[in-house]
Amino acid sequence: MPQDNEALIKAEHLKIYFKRKTGTTHAVDDVSFEIKRGETFGIVGESGCGKSTLGLSLIRLMTDPATRMEGNVYFHGKNILDLKGKELKEMRMKAQVIFQDPSASLNPRRTIRQILMEPFEIHGLKNSPDLEKRIEELILMVGLDTYHLSRYPHELSGGQKQRVGIARALAMDPELIVCDEAVSALDVSVQAQVLNLLQDLKAKLGLTYIFISHNLNVVYQVSDRVAVMYLGNIMEIATYDQLYARRMHPYTQALLSAIPQVDKNERVERIRLEGDVPSPNNPPPGCRFHTRCSKCMEICKSVKPELREVEPDHFVACHLYDDAQ
Repeated sequence: MPQDNEALIKAEHLKIYFKRKTGTTHAVDDVSFEIKRGETFGIVGESGCGKSTLGLSLIRLMTDPATRMEGNVYFHGKNILDLKGKELKEMRMKAQVIFQDPSASLNPRRTIRQILMEPFEIHGLKNSPDLEKRIEELILMVGLDTYHLSRYPHELSGGQKQRVGIARALAMDPELIVCDEAVSALDVSVQAQVLNLLQDLKAKLGLTYIFISHNLNVVYQVSDRVAVMYLGNIMEIATYDQLYARRMHPYTQALLSAIPQVDKNERVERIRLEGDVPSPNNPPPGCRFHTRCSKCMEICKSVKPELREVEPDHFVACHLYDDAQ
């Protein structure tokens, strides 16, 4: 659970557009929220909704020249979109990422020791007298042994490779880690082990996580608060308990109804959405979800709803709650 109410990350009217020959993709379109220090902030939504783009942009990893970013992202009160040179490099020591595919994120020509040394090389710390000790600490911290340091990535299992990715993310003692679909490429049994490891590391090191996934069960297992995204917009933000007890946005209701139910006494009727997700190159006006929403009103077709706090710590972007106090 969050350690305090201080915001570590704050996004204000963040927009991320990709310019392509086929048009401009509105990957993230005017979102505002904050992430508290010490919490796990989950981001969930359908494939292509912009959740990975949002998560990576919060630590300045969207570097494509064709990417246009607007708005503000504050980390420790500094707007990271304005950082350059030394300041940007220092920020990246404190904000790291664990990628989705452990095989693709590890250099196959380097041993695990060399892979874990790379962050120290980048930040000018490769001559530290305690470097070898630190490398061994990292590999042990993620549940592997020191003999794995002489191995190459292809000699490890998928779960072991992802543990190496976690160790690399921890190398610079970060405060914030973006877990971008960090367990989706792993077997279910291995997923549970890696999730438990992440939870243990969070408690031990006081980390803050941004946990991105399309797996609803995984997101709700590990998250303190959850943001539900649809077509580049955030539709709802609440704690897991709040979403479970009272899911407000029609899209959230449909999304959560798709979770398989085990308890016969708590079965939720499946909500089937009609039609396809509109193109992010030409998103509909008003509420992004109105083309598939069974509760759509005329105002939804022309006026974009603001993300507002309709209950304590429960934010919703929906005209159904315009009169909520």
